Amino acid sequence: MVPDDTQVPPEAAADEQRAVPEGADSGPSNDAEGLQRKLATLEAQLEESFKRARETGDRLKETHERLLRTAAEFDNYRKRAAKEKEDVQRFGIERLLKDFLPVMDNLERALDHAEQHEPRQVIEGVRLVQKLFENTLARHGAVAFSALGKPFDPGMHEALMQQDSDEPAGTVVSEMARGYKLNERLVRPAAVVVAKPRTPPAASNPPNPEGGQQG
Repeated sequence: MVPDDTQVPPEAAADEQRAVPEGADSGPSNDAEGLQRKLATLEAQLEESFKRARETGDRLKETHERLLRTAAEFDNYRKRAAKEKEDVQRFGIERLLKDFLPVMDNLERALDHAEQHEPRQVIEGVRLVQKLFENTLARHGAVAFSALGKPFDPGMHEALMQQDSDEPAGTVVSEMARGYKLNERLVRPAAVVVAKPRTPPAASNPPNPEGGQQG
């Protein structure tokens, strides 16, 4: 009987079985587990991203609402400030007006009775009104000052003209209107006339040696 060369001896078959690595049949199972772990990791990262996005959206919404409230408050403040400014412009002199109304009342009474009294009494009444007027101005920080007899000061005086005078040059010899200060700040300079040296008389022509005068 001819031997069959295709048959594997029992000893060789045993050796082939021992040469196969252990766990070679579990390859697909390990790949599936790795994919599942990666998928779980990606899902966790995606959920974390969604969470951060929601938190960022909430913060942006809160910031937007806060900015809207701030803008509304600023707009209300702007309108209120404009209204207050308008009120100051329209009614800011109300106190001043109330203080000056008695001055006007006294002046009207003085004029109404002027024809019934002697001129001296009328003048005295007008002086009383003038005094009341000055006191009212002083209560609001407005004070008159006189420049008469003082050296001319361009920062406080306004020279209307010059006048020949025996007073030193530059001295105020006449006052057309007093100056006024408001809380020590100049409101109106005093309108004044300033002294200047007198012009010497023209010298007469010397006599002609021949007895006549030069022409």
